[in-house]
Amino acid sequence: MSPSTTTCPVLSQQVMQVLAAIADGSVLRLGVVAPGGYGKTTVLREITRAFGDAGVPASVVDDAHLLPDTELLALRSLVERGDENVVVAYRPWPRSRALAALAESLGRARPSLMLEPFTREQVRAVLPASARGLVDFVHQQTGGVPRFVRRLAGLAAAEVTPEVVASFRADLDWLDADVRKYLLAAEAGAALRLDLLGGLLGVDADAVGDVIEAGRATGLVAADGTLLPVARLAVASLSRTDRRIAVRQRLAQLQLASGGPVLDLVRPLIGVGGAGNQAGVVGPEMAQAFRAAADEALATDPALAARLLAAIGTAGPDVAVRRAVASAMAGDLDAAMRLADQVISGGDVEHRGAAAEVAAIALAHRGQLARSTELHRWSPSSTSSAFAVVGQVGTGRLPTAPLPVAPPTMLDGGASLMAQGVVESVTSSATTALSTLVRAAGLLEPAGRAVLLPDTPAALAALVALHSGEPGVAESVLDRAMATSSGGALMVVRHRLLRAWIAMQRGNLAQAREALVALRKVGRPLEPRDWLFAVALEIGVARRNSDLATLKRTWEQAHEAVLRHPVDLFTFLPLGEFATAAARLRDQHRLAPHLSAARDLLRDLGEPGLWAVPLHWSALHAAIIAEETSVAEEHAASLAACRDRSRYAGIVSTAAESWLDVVAGKVDADQVEESARGLQAVGQWWDAARLAGQAAIRTSDRQAMVRLLDCARLLQGRTAATTRKQPEPAVEADAGKLSDREREVAELVVGGLTYKQVGDRLFISAKTVEHHVARIRQRLGCTSRAELLDQLRQIVG
Repeated sequence: MSPSTTTCPVLSQQVMQVLAAIADGSVLRLGVVAPGGYGKTTVLREITRAFGDAGVPASVVDDAHLLPDTELLALRSLVERGDENVVVAYRPWPRSRALAALAESLGRARPSLMLEPFTREQVRAVLPASARGLVDFVHQQTGGVPRFVRRLAGLAAAEVTPEVVASFRADLDWLDADVRKYLLAAEAGAALRLDLLGGLLGVDADAVGDVIEAGRATGLVAADGTLLPVARLAVASLSRTDRRIAVRQRLAQLQLASGGPVLDLVRPLIGVGGAGNQAGVVGPEMAQAFRAAADEALATDPALAARLLAAIGTAGPDVAVRRAVASAMAGDLDAAMRLADQVISGGDVEHRGAAAEVAAIALAHRGQLARSTELHRWSPSSTSSAFAVVGQVGTGRLPTAPLPVAPPTMLDGGASLMAQGVVESVTSSATTALSTLVRAAGLLEPAGRAVLLPDTPAALAALVALHSGEPGVAESVLDRAMATSSGGALMVVRHRLLRAWIAMQRGNLAQAREALVALRKVGRPLEPRDWLFAVALEIGVARRNSDLATLKRTWEQAHEAVLRHPVDLFTFLPLGEFATAAARLRDQHRLAPHLSAARDLLRDLGEPGLWAVPLHWSALHAAIIAEETSVAEEHAASLAACRDRSRYAGIVSTAAESWLDVVAGKVDADQVEESARGLQAVGQWWDAARLAGQAAIRTSDRQAMVRLLDCARLLQGRTAATTRKQPEPAVEADAGKLSDREREVAELVVGGLTYKQVGDRLFISAKTVEHHVARIRQRLGCTSRAELLDQLRQIVG
């Protein structure tokens, strides 16, 4: 590449002063000092031209650091005489005694001219007009070193080309072995680590200093001791691979011996050595460094940790278990289970229990809680013992033995509290269980993403809170879990789905929908447990939006999701949504075995009210939709049996009775409003608004209807209509104008909803919607539906 630059050199103010002194006829004895590439030759050329223009003889010498001592001594004598012009340029290193003496003599005559890197403005002057937009990039890459700026002057984009990199070969080839090692160490980030450099070079501190000065003199090193970005790229690309590997391996070994971090030194060694065969790079002597690097990376980048461990060619069962943990934390459960299974089925007894724990955690995420529990019981660790208790309760078996005593560690303590909280959710009050699980979540917060868990205490606390009418607590604990990355990447989706579930229950369907869309954009398949909740969310949002098309389209996924994830205690929320959707689609028979399994599980646990109430509530609505009054009454009776167990159970039981009365046509506005506000108080805003709305369209009392509709709107987060209390204006006086209610109907009709869907959304009957549409058509004077829709689009946008 031959960059096109300006013909006139870019000279600093100090150089211009020197040229002015030459023009004045002053005797000039001057040293010009700078590392390679700083433009000494260019400056000397201008000085020589100035002497020629002035007709004055002068001795101008370049690269004096390469001259033998005899020539340097002769130059010094010439300077000492003081009657001739002498200009000598040299690098600051190497600095022999003769060069030091010459520099001293020149300095007594005139301070040395120390050449500086280009400023941004000087870089702009060097670059052609077509590259002026790259000034900042070129300056950052080169540090303003003139020679390197000119090499980048021909770039068309902010990217260093292979031709530019290749132009550095000459700068590197002539360097001696120790300087090349130093530059490779600097490329690895160890430029200022004198202890590591001493061990790498096998010399003492003084000799290390000499090598560093020699490296700086090349011009490839910035003032802070680091390689210039473009030089770093060149050193990495043009150095022999075996030399680069050898330097990094030696630095890693030295760093490991001193107890320092090795990740940055080891990371670039992944994938080198040919065809991705890391076994050729990582021999036994480097395995320890790679294990240490993987430990460093595990919390922040578990996928990198897995790759580092995979690079160890002679991996034993201990490395396989570490790699399984890293793979699981990165979300690669297939790899985690495969590696764990190899250790479990192998002959190594020492690591078999740790492998079983990894496999158990992976199976929990895969929805196989019963099998996960068995593996946890097989593992001897105290955390596995605690997780086994969580799984036992989740699959319908109360532990018969006391909970294991946890060692005083953060993880063991958190796991123990998780087990205690889950047991309390079945045997004690919701408040007690929730308190224990929230404490467990707080205990594990400092660990953040650095622990592998079958479930987080935050997720379990959120489930208990949602089952007991405490959505605020669920929201708070989930927000903290997401802020602290509790459970790492493996738990991100679960926390977001539970957060979206709260939004759905509150009627914030747009927010719940946005969470689902965000998950789809990631494009990563969900594990069965997360997929179950995601499908249930989509079903729930579609049902609440009266979106029958989406409900039908998603129903097959729902059926598959429950087949892939056996029923356990922690899946009752999605199961309840599926039950209601099945009734809406008249497909109850396919879900019946799963609901039967849920009832058996509750019976085995002694009918714990905390978990039973939401399931009975969903089943009640499913029965109402299916017009199975006797079944609905059975679920209402089950809710009544739990009424005294908690405030939430009492509110839901009262609401169930109100709903049955409304369905039967017995509307007590006071009772309905009280029940609806009770539901709102426990976070079920959408159900609360729907109860009030359904009561409003079933009552024959006009005053009660208006009151209940206003209640429904308020519970839904909308303001009550005030215009309805005013007398209805005459058609002739308001021709072409719509009332607030008519505008609401018009917006939904234009949006493509059917009369029934509009009625469901506004808590009015389909017949009433039809009446509003007819009145609108009359007001607007439309003779056809097409004309009506066209005018409505203009009115409502």
